[in-house]
Amino acid sequence: MQRYEIYPGHTTSPLQLASFDPAPLGDTDVAVGIKAVSLNFRDLLVSRNTYFSPIPDGLVPCSDGAGVVLAVGQAVQGLKVGDRVATLFFPHWQSGTPDATTISGALGAEMSGALTEYFVSKESGLIKLPDSISYAEAATLPCAALTAWNALFEAGDLKPGQTVLLLGTGGVSIFALQFAKAAGARVIITSSDDAKLERARQLGADHGINYKTNPDWQQEVLRLTAGQGVDVVIEVGGPGTLERSLLSVRVGGRIAYIGVLTGLAAQANPVMLIPKAASIHGIFVGSRAMFANMLEAIAHHDMHPVIDREFPFSEAAAALAHMNSGGHFGKIVIQVGQ
Repeated sequence: MQRYEIYPGHTTSPLQLASFDPAPLGDTDVAVGIKAVSLNFRDLLVSRNTYFSPIPDGLVPCSDGAGVVLAVGQAVQGLKVGDRVATLFFPHWQSGTPDATTISGALGAEMSGALTEYFVSKESGLIKLPDSISYAEAATLPCAALTAWNALFEAGDLKPGQTVLLLGTGGVSIFALQFAKAAGARVIITSSDDAKLERARQLGADHGINYKTNPDWQQEVLRLTAGQGVDVVIEVGGPGTLERSLLSVRVGGRIAYIGVLTGLAAQANPVMLIPKAASIHGIFVGSRAMFANMLEAIAHHDMHPVIDREFPFSEAAAALAHMNSGGHFGKIVIQVGQ
């Protein structure tokens, strides 16, 4: 079998293809033939060893995979051979609020992930898929989609008729656009690319703001909301955009703080939280129970994730380079098995 391994200190390419022999399954193990994997910005950070925790040599990257169950240990009860499943970003976070134990062991950083032909997990680290989505679509869900779902509905408490501000057109923002419109919300989205803004409008965005031609984009947000600000901000930029997000949110509004696209080291002044009586909620993906709720909504609305481009397994490095270019709209998928 083959898999990709990360060697962060490698001078030319930290992503290396390797052959391996699968170990025998334990009684509580499930073996999955991975069909597709999707990339997140986090995977770039892991490949550069600039993620929150140091990355050991030989780690298999990527949290997001989907495939078919090939074999189960004798103590496995909820899954069977032939079931279609997706991986969980946090295999131990089943429900409720997170703690240090439930958000330990994240795939693709703390433990080996899904960029492999043969993936082994405990049953609790997998979730069954509805028939309405393909493996490629399902592979986009474990991180970006669940993060958007949590940000909007679990932490954001979004209601029909409210207004959401989305920063950029990456995976989380486009999922948030789809979910918010399905929930009857109004959406304002930003991008540096007018063509991407037009694509977002075609998906239902009510307003688009080009932040390159309109650098004080928070003023346009206020204009579009009659000076009130938005109910929920999906903040994927990080310290470099947080202050403008604070100026864009309404009194009593919520900022779902997710991303680090502007870096980890910059500082932002949160003083506007006080006169706005607003809240910032750190979002770190979500639980299995949230995933189940999201899958139910996806099936009910017959939603289909936006896939920018699909790469063959042999071109995983090119897929990472495509993400690094920033030219994608939606998710980047790597096809693994047939």
